[in-house]
Amino acid sequence: MKRHLLSWLKLSASFIFLLMAAVAVNQLYSLSVLLEKLLPFSGYAFLALWGLFFIITALTSYRIWKAPKVPPLADQEGGQHFDAYIAYLSEALKVHTTLPNDSRKHGDLRWVKTNLKLHEVDALNHTKEVATKNFFIGAFAQNTSYGTTTSLLNNIKLVWHIYSSYYRHHSAREFLRLLRSVYESLPLADFNKDEMPTHIKPIIQCSFSNTLSSLLPGGNLLTPFFLNLFLAGATNTYLTCLAGIITSKHCQMLSLEDKQEIVQQSMFEASFMLKEIVKECNPILSVTISNAVKKAGIESLDTVSAPSTGSSVAQDIVSHLASSIKHIIRESGQE
Repeated sequence: MKRHLLSWLKLSASFIFLLMAAVAVNQLYSLSVLLEKLLPFSGYAFLALWGLFFIITALTSYRIWKAPKVPPLADQEGGQHFDAYIAYLSEALKVHTTLPNDSRKHGDLRWVKTNLKLHEVDALNHTKEVATKNFFIGAFAQNTSYGTTTSLLNNIKLVWHIYSSYYRHHSAREFLRLLRSVYESLPLADFNKDEMPTHIKPIIQCSFSNTLSSLLPGGNLLTPFFLNLFLAGATNTYLTCLAGIITSKHCQMLSLEDKQEIVQQSMFEASFMLKEIVKECNPILSVTISNAVKKAGIESLDTVSAPSTGSSVAQDIVSHLASSIKHIIRESGQE
């Protein structure tokens, strides 16, 4: 069914493209005829310029889309095609800025592994930076189209940043393949209920950690609200960590054995990165909510009118009580 659907989509896209091309050529020819009547040879020049434009656009698009010829992956390190793939990586990989150029040897496995490890450190640092941003986006813009769109764009930018940092030359076709592979490795891409507990476990562990419970602002009243924000942010962060780490692992593959272990290793590393980010972000989230609650409380108390002559005893008591509470809140905020 999937194959038939893809064939139908390709056929439909080809038909629409040819139809648009025919309409464009017809309109350009009609305009060239009109120009030819106004000025001799202007119609031919007009068509020649547009023809040159289409040729340049087609060549540029082909260069952007064209993927490099990559040797097949070996079954294991040292197996068939392994040396050819290492030789390809030695040419395709960017030389890390901290790696001396004179240490490079063509097809040298040690050089390739060292270069990949240095790029991995940069990829993990950038993943942590983007995941931290997505924590607050998930917490404060949860269940909104803005939050979902922003997080998705950040993840796509993250995949592109890691891909472009590894390789010298970039291909739109190769990037889309990588993006598809990363998406298929994420939870819910191909729903499997047996895998969900493994993905949820690190998020729940962070939710009920001692560090988190000590940071809950406002006592029991705000605990559900804070946990709701935290769970949304932690889930968003976990997915971002997975996307970045899986992308980096794909760029580091040396054999089919590495490919089979990508998801499991990425989940393990993403859980540790999630804990680090949560440890850094929770105090900020807690203080932000506490300050917002105090500010909202003071603004609400400001609406209580001051006692005046002729007011009832109850109104005077409420006014004095509001004034006392505002004073207490301000003092606790200064501390």
